[in-house]
Amino acid sequence: MNIATTRLFPAEAEPLRVPQRIAVVTDAWIPQMNGVVRTLSTTVRVLEDWGHDVTVISPDQFRSMPCPTYPEIRLAFTAPGAVGRRLAALAPDAVHIATEGPLGFAARRFCISKGVAFTTAYHTQFPDYVARRTGLPVDWFWRYIRWFHSPARRIMVATESIRSELRDRGLSRLHHWSRGVDLSCFTPDAPAPAEYADLPRPIQLYVGRVAVEKNLDAFLTLDTPGSKVVVGDGPALAELAERYPAVRFLGRRSGRELAGCYAGADVFVFPSRTDTFGLVLVESLACGTPVAAFPVAGPRDIVTAECGALSESLERAIAGALTCSSRDCARIGAQYSWEAATDQFRAGLVASGEVRATP
Repeated sequence: MNIATTRLFPAEAEPLRVPQRIAVVTDAWIPQMNGVVRTLSTTVRVLEDWGHDVTVISPDQFRSMPCPTYPEIRLAFTAPGAVGRRLAALAPDAVHIATEGPLGFAARRFCISKGVAFTTAYHTQFPDYVARRTGLPVDWFWRYIRWFHSPARRIMVATESIRSELRDRGLSRLHHWSRGVDLSCFTPDAPAPAEYADLPRPIQLYVGRVAVEKNLDAFLTLDTPGSKVVVGDGPALAELAERYPAVRFLGRRSGRELAGCYAGADVFVFPSRTDTFGLVLVESLACGTPVAAFPVAGPRDIVTAECGALSESLERAIAGALTCSSRDCARIGAQYSWEAATDQFRAGLVASGEVRATP
């Protein structure tokens, strides 16, 4: 069974014709480095390879400022109606609003005012992230999420767990859009980084944003044998590097260098409790490295007993994952392709003139 191409739940509506000209509006874009940006940029590339005309409206096209507490993310400032005028000039066959930030908000407002159908995606556990950073009740932010997404003709979600959560929160019209991995880059034979040469085994690896919402303390405080390695950048990097001097922080890596970090490790540790999928999970598996994680959305939808272990005790999960076969991990990781995921995205788009969005 091919995990990436199997429909995990029924379609919410009959498929519509495939749009040719597609507008994607996102508050997360290059040069940011995170799962949302990798998903969107790769999806756009595959669509263009297939002959679609894709225009991305993103923060780099406007004046912007660093997001408070998260300066890598830029918040765009636009003149009233600027996003709407761009969409009107493009006259796309389909509009996809990828994020709930200022640009997404402006695109949503334009589409509703003009009766233009659009789709959205739920990429991150936005309410949990903001609640952790502000100390405010998470339900306050779920109200915004419900308000933002409810007019969408389809809301794209990556896993069954997130679909169930959104349904419980009052959102429907959900469409499955999985994720993929570059199988030409992320392979078990990727050369390990030089920094691994003298590290005691087992090497326990984390890859991703180094930020409070990733729950890295749950991993870095463990008293486990071997070495801990962190690959990535983020607002908590300096603080964590100071607090955990025994941990090797390698900074940001990409491409084949990143693949080598996965392939040379003995186990990939994913301490986050707030991800909707976790691209790093399938990247690690494609490189033959098993996953240890909490039994939460994302890991619960991807990790099986063949390729990792899930437990409320992260230490126990690491021990279990270390018994997995690298060959089984690589086989399961290879079932996720960007082409299959992009085909799911394309199937979920709605022709902008066919359905009127309502507030």
